[in-house]
Amino acid sequence: MSEEIAIAVEDVTKKFGELVILNHLNFKIPANKITTILGFSGAGKSTLMKHILGLLKPTHGKVSVFGKDLGTLDEMELREFRRNFGMLFQYAALFDSKTALENVAFPLREFTKLKDSEIREKCKDLLLSVNIQEESFNKLPSELSGGMRKRVGLARGLALSPKIMLYDEPTTGLDPITTKMVNDLIVDTQNKYAERGMTTIIISHDVRATLEISDFVAFLDRGTIVEYSTVEEFRLSKNPLVQEFINL
Repeated sequence: MSEEIAIAVEDVTKKFGELVILNHLNFKIPANKITTILGFSGAGKSTLMKHILGLLKPTHGKVSVFGKDLGTLDEMELREFRRNFGMLFQYAALFDSKTALENVAFPLREFTKLKDSEIREKCKDLLLSVNIQEESFNKLPSELSGGMRKRVGLARGLALSPKIMLYDEPTTGLDPITTKMVNDLIVDTQNKYAERGMTTIIISHDVRATLEISDFVAFLDRGTIVEYSTVEEFRLSKNPLVQEFINL
């Protein structure tokens, strides 16, 4: 495993009342790699992602990102720290009333002091980098295909040059051709930004895509990590739950 650790999850337990969602999780996500957190619906994947983003605090344990314990940061510090993260949401989560270019511009207007002309140029470059051509810059999300909305969402996620890119169920509801396009886009993005040290984390239940594009896989079941290994080791796992999931 890579020497540099992007995220360390140390004995993390999360309870809502008596309900245990995460149960003593311990694992480390290496920097500059693609790690997928895999599991059935209800396994605790989304709750874990919210802890990584600092949106939730553990009932017990801690989450550290690049050595910084998120539990020690106040709201203002967390807001600033989240600039380290880019996010592609499950259905892209674009603003319906904003054009493709305006969607990408949103985080730049919120978090930077760039001039409008500078923002526009940066947004054009970002959209072109994910293969959105100029004739689509001023289209609304409703005028774009599902695959194009994903690309615009990715461009927006990359706007602040994040160190960590998070993908939430990126291939859910997509046809096989668009699924392959999204998977290729994730790998291409990781490779493109590898020199400056981007780390990719995918939340997914798509085992086929996971085995094709990941470096490491963490398999989460009922709030517990039951397997965490390289993708090659994961394929050969003797764990019956893992094999059942792989063979679905």
